[in-house]
Amino acid sequence: MDPRFNAIFSTPDNEIFKVVFYPDRIYHAAYFNATRSPRYRYNVLEVRGRADFQVLKAEVYLDGHYLCNVVRVEYRAGRLAEQARERNRFLRGQVMASIHLLHADPAKSADTRVKLFFDEYIDAYQVELWETLEPPRSTAHDFRVLDQMGWLKPITTVQATVPAIHDPQGLKGLQIAFRENDLDLPFNYAISDNDAGWDNDYSRSHQEPRNPAPSSGDNTIEDDNYSVVFQRGWLLDATAITPVTYRNAMMDDDNPERRDDNITAMRWIVQRELGGTIVYFHEVTLQPGAVEGTHRHLGSEELYYFTQGEGVAHLGEGDDPLADAKYPTVDRHVYGFGVLKAKEIPVRAGHVIYTKSGGIHGISNRSTSPLKFVAFGYHTS
Repeated sequence: MDPRFNAIFSTPDNEIFKVVFYPDRIYHAAYFNATRSPRYRYNVLEVRGRADFQVLKAEVYLDGHYLCNVVRVEYRAGRLAEQARERNRFLRGQVMASIHLLHADPAKSADTRVKLFFDEYIDAYQVELWETLEPPRSTAHDFRVLDQMGWLKPITTVQATVPAIHDPQGLKGLQIAFRENDLDLPFNYAISDNDAGWDNDYSRSHQEPRNPAPSSGDNTIEDDNYSVVFQRGWLLDATAITPVTYRNAMMDDDNPERRDDNITAMRWIVQRELGGTIVYFHEVTLQPGAVEGTHRHLGSEELYYFTQGEGVAHLGEGDDPLADAKYPTVDRHVYGFGVLKAKEIPVRAGHVIYTKSGGIHGISNRSTSPLKFVAFGYHTS
């Protein structure tokens, strides 16, 4: 991190902005693989993270001179550890990743599979894809780093990825899925793709407005990988995005509020572009009489901010002590859970409903005008 941020961070009138200038260790680059030797230094260019991993674009310098570009992947493996235990195995010291590098020039995009090695200093699996492992003429790599270099090593080069890594400005992002190691260590039994545990964004999908028919399967795009985007900013016109419509969203067949004209419209504004634990940001419109089914969040959380109209929200009984004390209790058909007790709460523009993992919420428009809200969905890692 630029040392000038030290003063900015400690200035009393900037206390409120500490979240902006948070001195995250990723910018120090002092724990990268080659830094076991003082001859190497890294310059981090871009950092992007998801719930359990992060990807870094960087430059590496040898003896003060630029050597090459680097893409580094770090992975905490929380989800993958669960997958391995379901198969009566442990992850041990190695996992694997299937990576697709996305370049502005499609000819430079590339696929590869690499190994990641557990690093106790960062408590994560990691690998560095270098543009080249060849040192400059008349010099040599430090012996303290050389043992990390090579095929299936923590510092490696894959020829197919070199064009993309050589042009880091054009490297727009990557798609990645993690799996167990190819060998069950220390026994060295082979683990095939079909038998391996995978962490591929929980088999996540995203939504695209391809078919105007409500609840059309054409609008669900299977991903089966994580997406990392290096773009730094977006200017979006949400009103230009065609909504995807859903009939009886999050309602079981025996829900008495189901009907053919119960349509929920969602503008999927940002989905895979987001990092961290955020899954999506979208705008929901409920026409008069429409209902978004009451549902429970498990392993995720969601925030609703109402922007237009009036309606009724249902929160699970016991979820919010203030709501329990102030609002009446009703029976609600909760998607996948049968009839449960909930609090019935009037909402309007400017109100917020925030639901954590295990919580229950749903929205009904009982007014004569459209009800709109924006929704942020999160994993709870």
